[in-house]
Amino acid sequence: MQRRVPGLPTATLFLFLLCCPISDGLSQGPESYVSAVWVADQGDGTYCNPVLHADYSDPDAIRVGDFYYLVASSFNCVPGLPILRSRDLVNWRIVGHALPRLSPEEFFRRPQHGRGVWAPSIRYHAGSFYIYYGDPDHGIFMVRAARPEGPWSDPVLVKEAQGWIDPCPLWDDDGRAYLVHAFARSVSGIKSILAVSPMSPDGTRLIGDPVIVFDGHDEHPTVEGPKFYKWNGYYYIFAPAGGVPTGWQLVLRSRHVFGPYEARVVLAQGPTQINGPHQGAWVRTAAGEDWFLHFQDKGPYGRVVHLQPMRWVNGWPVIGEDPDGDGVGQPVLRHAKPRVKGPLRLETPVESDEFDGARIGLQWQWHANPSPTWAMCFPSRGVLRLYCEPLPEQARSLWDVPNLLLQKFPAPEFCVTVKVSFHPLNEGDLFGLLVMGRDYSYLAIEREGGQVYLTRAVCVGADQGAGESEAVRLPLSSNRGYLRLRVGQGAQCHFEYSEDGQGFAEVGEPFAAQRGVWIGAKFGLFALCKGSFFEKGYADVDWVRVGKN
Repeated sequence: MQRRVPGLPTATLFLFLLCCPISDGLSQGPESYVSAVWVADQGDGTYCNPVLHADYSDPDAIRVGDFYYLVASSFNCVPGLPILRSRDLVNWRIVGHALPRLSPEEFFRRPQHGRGVWAPSIRYHAGSFYIYYGDPDHGIFMVRAARPEGPWSDPVLVKEAQGWIDPCPLWDDDGRAYLVHAFARSVSGIKSILAVSPMSPDGTRLIGDPVIVFDGHDEHPTVEGPKFYKWNGYYYIFAPAGGVPTGWQLVLRSRHVFGPYEARVVLAQGPTQINGPHQGAWVRTAAGEDWFLHFQDKGPYGRVVHLQPMRWVNGWPVIGEDPDGDGVGQPVLRHAKPRVKGPLRLETPVESDEFDGARIGLQWQWHANPSPTWAMCFPSRGVLRLYCEPLPEQARSLWDVPNLLLQKFPAPEFCVTVKVSFHPLNEGDLFGLLVMGRDYSYLAIEREGGQVYLTRAVCVGADQGAGESEAVRLPLSSNRGYLRLRVGQGAQCHFEYSEDGQGFAEVGEPFAAQRGVWIGAKFGLFALCKGSFFEKGYADVDWVRVGKN
């Protein structure tokens, strides 16, 4: 095994200095978490993009009072519909999920890669928060709550339909309500059009047929992800076009809810490195400033979130900077922060978890609807106990395994260390640290023949039904140890092991992380039993800590 000395490469140091601020009057309260690997707030009144270097795809956001709330796609991951809160659109924290489980319950008991929750929208109306989302296999759903932290209602099926996606409501000045939505070609056979349907004022059902308001086939193919607004006497639909990795942001405008709409491109990549800048949310601050949140597709890192300044020129938005004055903006990498009254707390989404309380952190998600016994907190011991669940029948690889406890990649470079005590009771019991995607790899402790081994496995083409190949198998003298994952630029992954948490040795060859279906690569934990059992073995995870390489 190759021995490595932990260190901070020059490139990582540069990135850390660029994107981790020096304190400048920002309060770090006792409940705040500040990432060691990505902080957008520069501490000098500016921020750097992306404001969230994590896979919060298809973001939508609103302001209610002094707070902003953001929601994102979650697909098959559970809990679904993550909700983030901010006071300045730059410092964000996860405050909850609107979907504790996915429905239909039985359908989502096994991994349904790329299905589930697509492109939600969040709105505040008549004292309640509403989130609408499309499930391409089942229809348009709505959940409602008095507080964004929940509790949220059970999903209401607003429209049963296949291939209807990306819904967004609008309550008009006269009390009438409407829903704009797009179509998924893979299910409906229709794409590149947007439709508006009349909706009941309580937002629970559609009360009329859809009306096509825009066809993008000629100039704006793959138009989707619409967001509906009314401002200054016009109806506006903000919608991305051109496809996820290479597209642009389109805005439609009309005096009438059903059109006709005129269209204009308001944001494109231009000469920048920010590919496909589109699909997001227009937000107006209490100070009257306009901003736009959107995503950028970064392959294995997922769709990360950028914040752009926005201004209105002759009734049309211009997003980002517009150096040539043609009305089509381009993304900014660094900019002055939105103006906010009062002191602010430096804050980022949580990544590490000490497992000292009665609940795991909000950053964790399962790959399917979980059983309550897959993992349980053990506060008196300060551990998370994961039980070795049987490998599902006919499972070809971890692609078919539901009990994967995962979270998003939080930065271009980072290090994850896991302290674990493994208690295998059966042949084939296995606990591992995993990087999951269409290809995946893990470092694990496994029992075989009464002996515990350190194993390293790789699966290339998991989404195509390929099986694993074992790269390393080494005997261990203890069932207690430290598993480590180092992720470098380009999502190159290195796995390491230590018995004492001091000297780490790299195990196996580097692995290039790959995206999943509509999501970025994720890292996390799993515990499996590959054979029969009388009593389940388990792993007690003391902590998972995310830090610099």
